[in-house]
This record gives sequence, C-alpha cells and structure tokens, in this order.
Amino acid sequence: MAMLNWVYWSKLYESKFQAGCLAKRMEEDWWIYGYECPQSVEVYKSRKGRFGVRYLL
Repeated sequence: MAMLNWVYWSKLYESKFQAGCLAKRMEEDWWIYGYECPQSVEVYKSRKGRFGVRYLL
C-alpha cells in the first residue's frame, strides 16, 4: 500500500477566505494549469495563525 503525502502550497494567507478561494480553484480549474487532478484539497491553519492549502495527488 502506498503512503499518501500531503503537498503544501508555498504561500500562506492572512484569511481563511483567501485560502478557501485557492482551494476551490484548485478543485475546479486544475486542468487549466496542467496540474494533475488532486484527490483531496483542504485549508489548514499554521502555528502562526495564517492559512494555507494542502492537497493529495
């Protein structure tokens, strides 16, 4: 069985809304940018209180 590892987007955002917009765009528009379709996309909160996006391929 293969281990699934999260891929973290390089930028952190000040608001959950901003990160959520990126996450939704990744789910809907992945093919425009030539990325593989992510299995799962989620918004997470960093230790410093900023928000980021991570996904599984």
